[in-house]
Amino acid sequence: MHDLIQHLLDFGNSLIHKPLFGLLLTLVVFQASLWFYNACGRRAFVHPVAVSSVTIAALLKFGDIPYREYVQANNLIYFLLGPTTVALAIPLYREFHHIRRLALPVLLTVLLGGIFAAASAVGIAWMMGANEQVLLSLAPKSVTTPIAIGIANNIGALTTLTTGVVVFTGVIGVLLSPVVFYLLQLHDPRAQGVVLGLNAHGVGTARSFELSATNGAFATLAMGLNGAFTALTLPYIVPLF
Repeated sequence: MHDLIQHLLDFGNSLIHKPLFGLLLTLVVFQASLWFYNACGRRAFVHPVAVSSVTIAALLKFGDIPYREYVQANNLIYFLLGPTTVALAIPLYREFHHIRRLALPVLLTVLLGGIFAAASAVGIAWMMGANEQVLLSLAPKSVTTPIAIGIANNIGALTTLTTGVVVFTGVIGVLLSPVVFYLLQLHDPRAQGVVLGLNAHGVGTARSFELSATNGAFATLAMGLNGAFTALTLPYIVPLF
């Protein structure tokens, strides 16, 4: 009996270190989190990205699974982030007649908001004594994950830290958005979309499409413009400091 239990434990231990296990873990946990999200009436505080992130982090910790192994097992998902972001051009095109009227205000908002988001994060970390690599990793935290990873590689930042901060920023942005919209009495779906896309990037854009097509289109526009602006400017600004 003891040998059987030990054999099962050894088999389970070898199974969790297989490449497909990490991918399967991501899909199963996210699907369960999505079901829970729908069961709770799609409340922002139980967003599937937030719930699945915490759950997977706990499972990796208690299962003694190295994070590097988990990331390598999910390379397919990382690869699909790029095409998924590009595919957002379709709803953007469908709502273009709304966007065209507010092109200049949205552009100015995104430029100023993108600069403030990066500068405030780096400035606060610098005042708290963060080292240079942490500061570099925080700089692209307000753009969507595939763009942030590319920027992090370009400027010599820690891509794993950047990825974690980007996801954390998106989740917090979605969780706090109902409170912010209520306090500011922000009911216009166009303004809500810009706020979510600019501050919560991919996670916020996904949430925006749940609210309305117009909301999602403006979130897509804000996320895309901020990502392009940051990718084109940040690698040239960093060497100046």
